Amino acid sequence: MGLIDEFVARARQAPRRVVFPEGTSKRILRAVRVLADRRVAAPVVVGGPDEVAAAAADAGIGLAGIEVVHTTEAARLERYAAAYLAAHADAPGMNERLALRLVRKRPMFASMMVNVGEADAMIAGAESATATVILYATGGIGLAEGVSTPSSFFIMVLPQWGDRRDVSLVFADCAVNVEPDAEALAAIAVASARSAAALLPEEPRVAMLSFSTRGSASHPLVDKVREATALAQAALPGVKIEGELQADAALVPRVAAGKAPDGPVAGRANVLIFPDLEAGNICYKCVQHMAGAAAYGPILQGFRRPVSDLSRGATTEDIVGTAAILSAMAGAGADGEGTADERR
Repeated sequence: MGLIDEFVARARQAPRRVVFPEGTSKRILRAVRVLADRRVAAPVVVGGPDEVAAAAADAGIGLAGIEVVHTTEAARLERYAAAYLAAHADAPGMNERLALRLVRKRPMFASMMVNVGEADAMIAGAESATATVILYATGGIGLAEGVSTPSSFFIMVLPQWGDRRDVSLVFADCAVNVEPDAEALAAIAVASARSAAALLPEEPRVAMLSFSTRGSASHPLVDKVREATALAQAALPGVKIEGELQADAALVPRVAAGKAPDGPVAGRANVLIFPDLEAGNICYKCVQHMAGAAAYGPILQGFRRPVSDLSRGATTEDIVGTAAILSAMAGAGADGEGTADERR
């Protein structure tokens, strides 16, 4: 059984409430139908009942077993506005009227469902930019304690790699931070190591990638990766983190033996930290389309509860897999408050 299959099997044992703010997207509705039919999640879509019903009918999709909530439901709006106002009372110009106006927007409405515990996770991005999803998730769900900048990761599942099948790797950050400095890059590495520890079947082995391996090149961009490596190692002393490493030194034992012998990660990395968004985004798309890998994400990290952006090219199976991953991240009572159904 592959990693995603394991997540799906686990999710079916206790389906989580996953909210989708883009409830009129036919692509989302197809995925939601699969989630409900397979009992991978208890999906909730946000949108006017007539609009959602029309979109579903146009796509030939039934809505039985799929909860539809509308952003004009007075009781929900009042509850969400009160929670938003309490969290942002110090924001300039914030008042009850503005909070009410904000939570009427579908992405914020969905974020507040997660915030108050009426949903376990949120998936958006089928029709919205990543920056938009992050904006509403930051305002609604909120960042985890100690996190100042959110980031993202993909779980990349390669059907075949050498003599291994269904190989799972974490790629970060491929969607959010364009040019992270050393401190931000270290924070991405720390968050990704924690995400990998929660999701992968083996311990995280984090490679800080560069065009240099152990001083083979000299450049300020290499210095940034070295500094970030030191900061991440200091933050997580019990985790295997190595850098700077070229991609082949990080992934191929034969190459690692020559370039980085006896390294704790070299040749065996399962978490790849890219030096900037350009490198990460290009690499994940190449691996996805040239190596036939499944790309699940981008899954956002650094938030109080699970939230995922979607690649604009995400398929139905990608969305189903992402929902299963978020369910695994939520965990049974992992936040100390139980599932959304238990909190209701």
